[in-house]
Amino acid sequence: MMTFSKAGLAAALMAAFAYLPLHANAALFDDDEARKAILELRAKVDAMARDLNSRVDTKADKTSTLSLINQHDQTMQEIARLRGQIEVLGNDLANVQKRQKDFYTDIDARLRKLEPRQVTIDGQEAAVGVSEQSAYESAFGLFKSGDYKGAVTALDGFVKRYPESAYAANAQYWLGNAYYAQRDCKSAITAQQAVLKNYPDSPKAPDAMLNIASCYTELKDKANATKTLNALISRYPDSSAAQAAKERGGKK
Repeated sequence: MMTFSKAGLAAALMAAFAYLPLHANAALFDDDEARKAILELRAKVDAMARDLNSRVDTKADKTSTLSLINQHDQTMQEIARLRGQIEVLGNDLANVQKRQKDFYTDIDARLRKLEPRQVTIDGQEAAVGVSEQSAYESAFGLFKSGDYKGAVTALDGFVKRYPESAYAANAQYWLGNAYYAQRDCKSAITAQQAVLKNYPDSPKAPDAMLNIASCYTELKDKANATKTLNALISRYPDSSAAQAAKERGGKK
């Protein structure tokens, strides 16, 4: 029967250890839990090796040698099992790290989209959020395309959602124009009066007053039309709208 010497068994065991994937250990140092698990597995293999060496030192008869051979086979199987566990841990950790990287990249991209940006509105610099800028441009786009009914809904919704936005005065002003384009002069007057009430310092305020006068003229209300033109000249004397009001018969 074939026997193994002490030196032969030790050499075989060392050859088995060589199969353990060193790269898995290096890949796991970034995760404390995974690193601890691998170190425990390594310690278990070392303990098995010490036990086998101890048995070789203390037993030399054929029966003991056969027993050691069987134990050697079991040890090789255990090493293969432990090696598989190490590889699984390595793969799991790599997947977790990739998911974390993707997660933080996505969060960073989302935060950047929420950061305010500087825009110029009627010659004035203002900070606006990406969402409000997109909503305003979409609503105003409906007006420019001639979809006045859709523009009314979108512009009114914008003002209600973003009453403090740098675009709010413009949205309110174009809301009045969208009503006027549909020949709804009463609604147009109400919308433009909201510009004067809520955004009196807006560059759109003088134009809003001029549009109110136009609506009164459309309604054959000459008295209110003239009154509005005169108020426009008095309140915003240096505006181009005031010059237009004078040409329409308004007086300072």
